[in-house]
Amino acid sequence: MQDTDPKQPGFFITPSIKDSNYKLPIDRNPIADETHIPDSFKKGFLVESDEELKNPNPKSVERPVVCARCHSLRNYGKVKDQTIENLLPDFDFDHTVGRRLNSVSGTRTVVVMVVDAVDFDGSFPRKVADLVSNTIDVNSRAWKEGKSGNLPRIVLVVTKIDLLPASISPTGFEHWVRTRAREGGANKLTKVHLVSAFKNWGLKNLADDMVSLAGPRGHVWVIGAQNAGKSTLINAMAKNVGSQMSVLTEAPVPGTTLGIVRVQGVLPQQAKLFDTPGLLHPHQITTRLTREEQKLVHITKELKPRTYRIKAGHSVHIAGLMRLDIEETSVDSIYVTVWASPNLPLHMGKTEKASTMVEDHFGLQLQPPIGKQRVEELGKWVKKEFRVSGNWWDSSCVDIAAAGLGWFAIGLKGEALLGVWTYEGVDITLRNALIPHRSHSFEVTGFTVSKIVSKADKSLNKQRHNEKKRKAGDAEMEVTTTATP
Repeated sequence: MQDTDPKQPGFFITPSIKDSNYKLPIDRNPIADETHIPDSFKKGFLVESDEELKNPNPKSVERPVVCARCHSLRNYGKVKDQTIENLLPDFDFDHTVGRRLNSVSGTRTVVVMVVDAVDFDGSFPRKVADLVSNTIDVNSRAWKEGKSGNLPRIVLVVTKIDLLPASISPTGFEHWVRTRAREGGANKLTKVHLVSAFKNWGLKNLADDMVSLAGPRGHVWVIGAQNAGKSTLINAMAKNVGSQMSVLTEAPVPGTTLGIVRVQGVLPQQAKLFDTPGLLHPHQITTRLTREEQKLVHITKELKPRTYRIKAGHSVHIAGLMRLDIEETSVDSIYVTVWASPNLPLHMGKTEKASTMVEDHFGLQLQPPIGKQRVEELGKWVKKEFRVSGNWWDSSCVDIAAAGLGWFAIGLKGEALLGVWTYEGVDITLRNALIPHRSHSFEVTGFTVSKIVSKADKSLNKQRHNEKKRKAGDAEMEVTTTATP
């Protein structure tokens, strides 16, 4: 053994000589009584900030202060005064954001267009798509000429995909989305994301792309129709990336967000994320409905097909909001699949009797509208005609969609002339089928079984019983009066 050369074998360090008092008991005075130790060490941190002094418990999170309107929306899902709500101005995208996009210089801009998967055409922001696409074309030419050119990036986010059937092909759905987006005016898409804020599908990839496209100083604008799910999406993204941002108010009420809100904590460095108020789409039927009626139309669970096998001369109603007439067909029958909220009652019957449905059943068995007086308030009942063709029985070839409601999927091997009825001003779209498959079991003639129909039938039977009882009483009284001398 040697203690001179550490590189040679046998090297060791001579132990230090122990103090003679090393066996005495250790002084275990509490650290709080030590005068030479700073108070910050005693409390467990090095530097005390003003915020930490005011809030000594790091686990307690201070709740954000919200206005009465947001409190009502967050806790009760409704606004306190609908009359005041109707007086609020609409969000002017062209004036607020559009002029920044038209500028040939400035920070990098990313426009995130949020679209509802189950109401794609109704919620697709066509004006925004046209404006941004035109800006890209103009600034791109300027950039090629050696001038300044701010080229906005368009990211299309299709949310609520968890409401679509699980059997749908993601690749086929993305192709369908890109096709519909091009037809809607968005021909310069940078990225397409299919996400679900409820199930956290695709949020990580979306956040990464937003960070990459925005860069260190870019601006990201989240745009979409009212109630398309913008605030819900941002809240889910913030939670996914571990942000400590204040939760944005979200509710199943159109127009929840009133002004532009800068969201911090989602994008790094000096990049800025903005949540914008929902764009008003008057062509959506939900803009005319009351809150109770919107609850019936709103889709909250995975869609299930309801299929009819129909011959010419028959009609299908979706509540009191939409009707499909089979006017002419080159084949014996066609398949009609209804994709809409399961809360909405359906009815199938002969077209010759369909005209009486408005007077006899709208507002009762066929809700919404809720109540007979609401039928006239929704507007004029108008018709559009479509000639469709298909080459297969087992799958749908085309959809006829009503903005804000749902759609009829048509499957046939031949041609057909169809009439579609709804309220004037509601947008009706003919498109390639979103969901090709149909139900293997068919609905029968008459009303579908639902709580609305059962309640309306019970009320109607009660009225008829009371009327019959009243007439019987009147007849008995008349007989008694006649028999009296």
